[in-house]
Amino acid sequence: MTSNQQTTVGAIQNEVLAFTAGRDVELDRALIEVDCIGSAAHVTMLSQLALKSPLFSEDDVTAVIEALVAIMRGARAGRFEITLADQDVHLAVERTLTERLGDIGKKIHTARSRNDQVAVDLRLFAKQELLETVTEAVQLGRALARFAAAHREMPMVGRTHMQPGMPSSVGLWASAYVDALLDDVVLLDAAYVLNDQSPLGSAASYGVPLPIDRQLVADLLGFARPIHSVLHANNARGKMESVILSALSQVMLTLSRLAQDLMIFSMPEFNYFQLPAEYCTGSSIMPQKRNPDVLELVRGKASRVLAQGIAVYDIVKASPSGYNRDLQEAKEPFIDGLSTTRACLRIMRLFMDGVTVNQAALRQGFTPDVFATDRALEWVGEGMPFRDAYHRVKEQLADLEQVDPVEAIQKKTHLGAPAGLDFQAYGQRLDAVATDWSARETAYHERIGQLLRVSYPALSAG
Repeated sequence: MTSNQQTTVGAIQNEVLAFTAGRDVELDRALIEVDCIGSAAHVTMLSQLALKSPLFSEDDVTAVIEALVAIMRGARAGRFEITLADQDVHLAVERTLTERLGDIGKKIHTARSRNDQVAVDLRLFAKQELLETVTEAVQLGRALARFAAAHREMPMVGRTHMQPGMPSSVGLWASAYVDALLDDVVLLDAAYVLNDQSPLGSAASYGVPLPIDRQLVADLLGFARPIHSVLHANNARGKMESVILSALSQVMLTLSRLAQDLMIFSMPEFNYFQLPAEYCTGSSIMPQKRNPDVLELVRGKASRVLAQGIAVYDIVKASPSGYNRDLQEAKEPFIDGLSTTRACLRIMRLFMDGVTVNQAALRQGFTPDVFATDRALEWVGEGMPFRDAYHRVKEQLADLEQVDPVEAIQKKTHLGAPAGLDFQAYGQRLDAVATDWSARETAYHERIGQLLRVSYPALSAG
């Protein structure tokens, strides 16, 4: 005989309840705060509806918001529980409000569905996560820019196909990753702008027969605008997560290549870089080992974030319009992809601050043939056609003389070349990104603070 469990939305057979709730009871802990924020905006809007019998008085709204803030504080202290009977954060918050406020709590779900509720939760969650992701990307960019500037004149063989190619510098190598991160921020910005739209008020995808004010809700939550079509507001669920994960995968691609370079160039056979001992681990059997586990994990996690984006894409690609329960499966890879990318950005920033260079090994990497192209271009400067100079050098490779690599890179003064790097411009670009995104975060926090009537994110009395 099977048994049922009573929930807010009716009796559900225990095994079905456990299966359909999945990991939401655990994963939704990350959404408690944003669920409360969304509920605060929703109840504020409902209180202003022009109905014969008002849904909420101003005192009711105050009581609800105070209770929501109390839930948020309790969650931060580990005192808020989402039970299996709740199924998810939404019903856990509603249950708690009803326990504390009685009938007022029972009215909180008026004119909304868990469909638009989870959609707004994920967008609010993503907004804060993206704000912090960009901050961490800028911090890593600054660490790389410092490293590049400190070693701008340190010669390093430039390679193609992993083989020695032309004279280059440590500064150029590191600066390339600053540019890569700045490009990645452009993608994160596009994802942020697309995410910055409110789905709340779309309910189960088809609106409600009440004169709700979706623009007001969007304004209260600090969104740029509401999503216009209520059906698209829910159809965008999953697609939005896929877009964000796609942008994150590009960040991870940058980090993975940086990690791979550091591993290669710190091998004893190269010995160009010394990795920070405090960020390396030992072997359980070989006492001498100092393993680049951090770098290997970053490389592996890049594949993981990419796979998470593909997984969400694959979940959504065959979904008919309207809500479908398998969208629930997109939540875990989305939350994990954000936290994984942020963790990798933080650890790589710490790692780069501890990397040192071996000037002697870097110089030893230069053999006469590395200067072959430079010699051909010298003849071009004297009037010889390039292809003739190319073949002449190719025929006389054995006769090439060793050149001082520092002098060689100092001749490359054009824009973006080893001696033409504009470190002031890098600093200005990173500062501009930091200023822009900090202003966004400040504006968002102020808006949420006004909504909750406390200082946010501190949750202290205003």
